[in-house]
Amino acid sequence: MLDDRTDAGAALAAALRDAGVEADLVVAIPRGGLPVARPVADALGVPLDIVAAKKLGAPGDAEYAIGAAAPDGSAWLNEDAIARLGVSDAYVAEARERAAETARRKEETYRTGDPEPVAGRRVVVVDDGVATGATMLASVRRLNEAGAASVVVAVPVGPPDTLDRLRQEVDDVVALEEPAAFRAVGQFYRDFEQVTDDEARAYLRR
Repeated sequence: MLDDRTDAGAALAAALRDAGVEADLVVAIPRGGLPVARPVADALGVPLDIVAAKKLGAPGDAEYAIGAAAPDGSAWLNEDAIARLGVSDAYVAEARERAAETARRKEETYRTGDPEPVAGRRVVVVDDGVATGATMLASVRRLNEAGAASVVVAVPVGPPDTLDRLRQEVDDVVALEEPAAFRAVGQFYRDFEQVTDDEARAYLRR
């Protein structure tokens, strides 16, 4: 059990150092990723920025992710789920545009200055955990398309199948826990209170 997101970030920073990960930039998935990423960025001595993504909900079940999109429209789509549910191309295209717009608004809400450049830099992308991995996969694809020299995913916890899928997309994955019995990210935290908008901006500015 992790005490809270800040505790998770300190442990994750130590794990990254032990793994020999070097970085030029840390990016967090807001809002929950920011309290985790702040100690990581501070420990690595690099800037902290954000990368937003929004999941695409299935028809009639908005909580079931059939993919996710980043602000620039880059996306990860769960092709198996789309085919199994018989989701139309038109639905996917519309949901993708809506998700990209929501992700754009997220970045405008939390970022107070210009975005950090990604091209040619070694990037560590951090969240408070992954479940399906949809938003993380969309974020990773955006960073790769932006020309990152390398991308490392760092999370406190995630199920093995999701982490294995991420390993196929990035240079490395560092996770504190990979429990087979996984229900939700919050079950591994004693304190998993929602991060407010003001708190998110404060972590980014600090």
